[in-house]
Amino acid sequence: MVRSMTGFGRAVITENGVTVTVEVKSVNHRYFEFNSRLPRGYAFLDEKLKSFCQQKIARGKTEVSVLIEEDDSDNTAIVINEGYANAYFQALKTLAEKYKLKNDVKLSSVIANPELFTVRKQAVSEEVITETVLKTANEAIQRFVEMREIEGRRLAADVRSRTDLILEKVAFVEERSPETVKAYRAKLEQKMRELLDDKQVDEQRLLTETAIFADKIAVAEETVRLRSHIAQFCSLLESDEPIGRKLDFIVQEMNRESNTIGSKAQDIEIAHAVVDMKSEIEKIREQIQNIE
Repeated sequence: MVRSMTGFGRAVITENGVTVTVEVKSVNHRYFEFNSRLPRGYAFLDEKLKSFCQQKIARGKTEVSVLIEEDDSDNTAIVINEGYANAYFQALKTLAEKYKLKNDVKLSSVIANPELFTVRKQAVSEEVITETVLKTANEAIQRFVEMREIEGRRLAADVRSRTDLILEKVAFVEERSPETVKAYRAKLEQKMRELLDDKQVDEQRLLTETAIFADKIAVAEETVRLRSHIAQFCSLLESDEPIGRKLDFIVQEMNRESNTIGSKAQDIEIAHAVVDMKSEIEKIREQIQNIE
């Protein structure tokens, strides 16, 4: 399936005490180029994300942005300072006994003592962070790839329609070329008669000159190769592999054959057809610059 190199995908996952947001976007580039935007303190994710993305993205200038928010309610622990608490309550008991006080200590009366508790924020491990980030990245990349495939289908439809137009022009050239030879023969015969003052024309010489002209303007080999290149081009559009660079090479060959046909053209209508072919080939070349 044809994929564009332009795409965007976003995913958000909350689990393991963190909320992770990942955005993946790319634009066309000859090779795979990776850049990440990570929160401070999470640089260890860069190489892992690059390796992960490279398994799923063959070409394109790709940027991955990651936002990590740790959930305080899940990562906060309140620890009793047991040593202090033991000493504190022993002191209260001693006080009550010494001064004959009623020992009515209640939780509500001591909870306000800040020395009894320590609040600790438990850091989420690198392993957990990595697992959650890559899981989120996987979802984002799936949506990113879906967008690339949608754009890829549009690109494939466009270039297919242009190859159809080129084939129409090729058919016209193939049909028109013999007519050009006939017109040249008639013109040459007319010129020879004028020069010979309507005397007998040397038929052998006429045939020889016509054959030389026909060979000079013959484009059968070029049109056959051009048809072959177009067939290969359209076949690649059905491939599931990255095809952008292969298509680029084939388009260069298509342009080469059309140039040769144009250089041999001795007919204004064929010349116009070649101009139309080259115009469509150039439009195809521009489009496939964005195919993965």
